[in-house]
Amino acid sequence: MTTDLTQASAAELGKLYGKGKASPVDAMKAVLKRVETVNPRLNALCLVDSEAALAAANAAERRWKKGKPLSPLDGVPVSIKELVRVKGWPVRMGSRLTDATPADADAPAVARLREAGVIVFAQSTSSEYGHKGVTDSPLHGITCNPWNMGRTPGGSSGGAGAAVAAGLGPIAIGTDGGGSVRLPSSFTGLVGLKATFGRVAAWPPSLTGELSNTGPMCRTALDAALMMNVIARPDPLDGWSLPADGVDYVRALKGKLKKLRIGFLLRMGEHPLDIEVAALVTKAAGRFEKMGCMVEEVAPPTNYREAGRAFVVHWLGALQRLLQLYPKERHGEFDESLLAGARNGLKFTLQDLINAQVVRREITLAWNAFFTRYDLLLTPTLAVQPFETGLDAPAGPDGKPNLLWSPYTFQFNLSRHPAISVPCGLSRDGLPVGLQIVAAHYQDALVLRAAARYAEADPLEFPRLPETMK
Repeated sequence: MTTDLTQASAAELGKLYGKGKASPVDAMKAVLKRVETVNPRLNALCLVDSEAALAAANAAERRWKKGKPLSPLDGVPVSIKELVRVKGWPVRMGSRLTDATPADADAPAVARLREAGVIVFAQSTSSEYGHKGVTDSPLHGITCNPWNMGRTPGGSSGGAGAAVAAGLGPIAIGTDGGGSVRLPSSFTGLVGLKATFGRVAAWPPSLTGELSNTGPMCRTALDAALMMNVIARPDPLDGWSLPADGVDYVRALKGKLKKLRIGFLLRMGEHPLDIEVAALVTKAAGRFEKMGCMVEEVAPPTNYREAGRAFVVHWLGALQRLLQLYPKERHGEFDESLLAGARNGLKFTLQDLINAQVVRREITLAWNAFFTRYDLLLTPTLAVQPFETGLDAPAGPDGKPNLLWSPYTFQFNLSRHPAISVPCGLSRDGLPVGLQIVAAHYQDALVLRAAARYAEADPLEFPRLPETMK
């Protein structure tokens, strides 16, 4: 167990609190000090509520001393993505077009965390309205990857990923509409879960509707399970929230994986794939075989191009609403890529939308059929390694922007299946690579268990900033 409280997992902090070897005040002060040192360069957190955090830490310390913590996460610091409402904090969405009016209520996940004694201390950066897979915005600028400050942490929950990887709190809340929890988790070496749609209640409804999910981003599967025990509850504010499943996600981690049937999919379609990503993910699939699973290479059950078009219609069709929400004379203040995407969304016809909805249903049924034959699916989380900051896409083999760098995640937003990213190694440049694990609807505990069993075999050592801040 680490003695540096900023490097401790949430589970480790809870054990330290319980044994009286550290306190929530100690941990919160250590994190705040590290924020002062690291965040000005990293730009992962856009708001830090130090006074309220220390008050909450003092309250948690008193509970631990009395032997009455509210949960195993009582007194653990958490950051919240700026797209998620926190009472008293502004809802800026990474946009110059919003104002600093404070939110009047917590989102359900934030409320559940507070009820468990978790210290909601900071707001993490996002791309504007979470519209793209990297994290920079007109309002906050560029967020960097702590593994290499010249590389992106991914997005749109890149601030959350960078913060946890850099020791600015051990856990974070992100959102995922096309991979936005899993992408930055892959690029920053974290465990990031997009649960079955509706398992984690969300409010207010996302701009992207039934594509979006709220989820945990952590260094370990155990921390993700601890968070799921708190946030995976129904809420009347969410019209799509699922009934409580009664699962203890921490206890569910203890199960074995032997004899599971696993499909291994290296390519979703015709897209470039980094050779080191392919090698590390293939090695990870072999490790599942060594754990007693039956792993078989499979082909995708869906047409990748049709799925991609259906997602784009859903996504850009949602983004175009922003053009109606703000006066035309201010549209030039949007991120250029957001404005271009929203304008393209205006071009879709009613028939385009109906066709996309039909394809979405077909995709869901195809993956449902797949999961009658296989317990799990393994894929790369991303087809590339972390690329340079300031770009929306990496360069492809032809030197042009590779717009197919994220082909694995969005289908499971369309189909609503649970999917998790877990680190599966480092490239020769010392950059993390993620393995995506997917399962049937409602099998959230299974993907967490698979991530936990795999990660035990090959844990990552996280960067010790500021030494890596070059």
